[in-house]
Amino acid sequence: MSFNFYKAGIIHFISNKPFQLATSSFILFSTAVKAQKKQADSISATIQTVEVVGRKSKDYTSDYSFAATKVAMKNKDLPLTLNTVTKELINDRQAFRLGDVLKNVAGVSNASFYNQYSLRGISQNEEGQIINGMRTRQYYFLQPMTPHIERVEVFKGPASITMSSVDPGGTINMVTKKPLANPRNEVSLSGGSFDTYRLTADLTGSLNKSKTLLYRLNAAHQDAKSFRDHVKNNGLLIAPSLSFIPSDKTSINVEMIYNEMNGNLDRGQPIFGAVAGKTDLNSTPISLNLGAPGDYFKTKDLTLMGSLAHHFNKNISFNASYMKQFWDEDTHETRTTNSFVPDINNQAISSLAMMQYQERIQHWAVDNINAYFNFTYKTGAFEHQTLVGYDSHIWEKKSGGKQDIAKGFLMKDGTVSSSYNPANSSLYQTMIYNGITLPKPNVNPFDLTPGEINHQGNSYSVLNVINPLPTALTSTHSAYLQHLLIWKKFKLLAGLRQEWFQDITNYKKEEESSFTNQKMLYRVGLTYSLTKNTNIYATYLTGYQPQSNTISLMPQTINFTGAISASLYKPLLSDLKEFGVKTKLLKKIDASFSIYEINQKNILVNANNPVEPDQLIQRGADRSRGFEAELTGHILPQWHIYAGYSYIDAKVLDDSNPALIGLAKENTSKNSVNIWTRYNFTNIQALKGFGIGAGMLYQSKKIPWYTRSFELPAYTTLDAALYYFVPQTKLQLALNVNNITNTTYWVGAQNYLRLFPGAPRNYLFTATYKI
Repeated sequence: MSFNFYKAGIIHFISNKPFQLATSSFILFSTAVKAQKKQADSISATIQTVEVVGRKSKDYTSDYSFAATKVAMKNKDLPLTLNTVTKELINDRQAFRLGDVLKNVAGVSNASFYNQYSLRGISQNEEGQIINGMRTRQYYFLQPMTPHIERVEVFKGPASITMSSVDPGGTINMVTKKPLANPRNEVSLSGGSFDTYRLTADLTGSLNKSKTLLYRLNAAHQDAKSFRDHVKNNGLLIAPSLSFIPSDKTSINVEMIYNEMNGNLDRGQPIFGAVAGKTDLNSTPISLNLGAPGDYFKTKDLTLMGSLAHHFNKNISFNASYMKQFWDEDTHETRTTNSFVPDINNQAISSLAMMQYQERIQHWAVDNINAYFNFTYKTGAFEHQTLVGYDSHIWEKKSGGKQDIAKGFLMKDGTVSSSYNPANSSLYQTMIYNGITLPKPNVNPFDLTPGEINHQGNSYSVLNVINPLPTALTSTHSAYLQHLLIWKKFKLLAGLRQEWFQDITNYKKEEESSFTNQKMLYRVGLTYSLTKNTNIYATYLTGYQPQSNTISLMPQTINFTGAISASLYKPLLSDLKEFGVKTKLLKKIDASFSIYEINQKNILVNANNPVEPDQLIQRGADRSRGFEAELTGHILPQWHIYAGYSYIDAKVLDDSNPALIGLAKENTSKNSVNIWTRYNFTNIQALKGFGIGAGMLYQSKKIPWYTRSFELPAYTTLDAALYYFVPQTKLQLALNVNNITNTTYWVGAQNYLRLFPGAPRNYLFTATYKI
């Protein structure tokens, strides 16, 4: 019955005319290449230059990447740090959302409840997600589901040479599951804490006897609540794909991802009081959420992708990829303004949170094109691989968007003032709170006093900010050149990329305005093979992010409108210097060790102005230095391990506030440790069919984004799992228990009104049937 439900949903979805039109247009750009059966060290070998056929391995190790350099290089040969979380580790940990996946990666931490992360001590600055090496937009507030993901790759440091405009700390690339030639089908049903129920399906195989036409269908549905008040996490995912391999020279892959998410913008836990050094983080329960029961955040996302590859001969090939994304958002939200209500003398009442209510609708579309020629040749003792290409990323915000807000203070004449001026206190309506006179807010404030009953809802007097969101278009066009030179035990990877950026506000309107930026980027990396299994490398590369009127990711940034324009701000510039070793320990465990320095300049940060909570300033410079170590593989054939350690020393080097210079960067833990291991009792007859898993995550203390008046304490969480293969069936049972010690902790914070607590002890039971 469950399979028929998904089948009916797909048929209904495909019957839509917009889908038919989109599909017919994107197939024209569809691309890929033939899968190789054996990956060779030599660049002259026949390799899968674009991922078309699925990965056959079934462990925690993935020894190659296509997106890192646009050629299929082994990870040990890459002159950079690449961490990979495979679907096997994702499944063992039941990591249904991306944030659950990334907590396994050294140097990466959740910054909030949002789909936003700190990488090597630097918070992400762009909304969107990289899927198969191509950029989407607006997966920011709700973390994407992962049942259709083969592996998650994290490239450390700026990757602007390979992918357009990505973050200085690193890039997160989600690689989707591709079809397999042989049948491999499974259905899973899960249930657990917080009224969580999930159903997933993964079906793949060949559609003809010659196995030139392959298919895969991934689907998922979740109904779930949260340990947080008035929060839900519901979602629907449908992701079919086809691979066509008509010959040894040509391959095509097309796929679709349809996502519906129905949740909440959970802005975090407020705490009582705001006294530096005295405020108790436990003064309110971690479940406390200022949002109203009727709030919601609904999104619909349709992403269409295709790839084509053609080998003219063994030395020349052509690859092209195209992505089209449609995004729709509908939001009703009650939230704090990041400030406390003032009394009549403009002194903050630290038990009353100032509130606002907003309704937002947005529509946009994204187009990505990437095309390149790949030339392999020899000159004497030197092997060469030269890649010449072009890509573009175009993001259009459509008409019909709006962001209407109720906020501020009520005036005696019936109007609303956005701020309170004590010099004109007689002009404001007033109210009494615990004997204190205060100007009456437009939206009912939230009383943080323990035991106080708040009547949450759309309790505003006037929807006083009617704000149609302007149409906008940002576009990046790039030409790039990459050369891989191999001589004896050396591999030299060098690249140049020229970017042309344009930002247009009020696109296609009479009041249209625009600005442009351009930048030449470069990279150079050298790898030397000490032995067959041990490489050392050094790399230097640069990164670039133009400030955009369209981008609104971080809590530090806003939608630029009116006289405020991103053109007033310098582009974000960054660079990476890194040295590392990649080797095998005990011939079974892949190990990598690296030291690095990342510099970024011109980052936008919030001015921390209570009167204008969205005011921006531009920080001069930040620097992050650190050390990372990672272990992946088998201690014994039946004993898997995935572990990492990160040390981060991230500091403010230059700022408009001299007092901040030399201080630690916000939301950054200096030390972190992550371990996950699984043992299968294959050699003990009495326990055959059983397996156990155990994990640990440690994060040292950190300070919030907006204030340095308090710290988030260090924490350690422990997770465990029990697996059982039912004899003489195709059924596997799994029980995952997270935070088994029920530790209270916080993954991040912005200020006293926005802390992001981790989940208390929780469990999930999963039954998987392999067809």
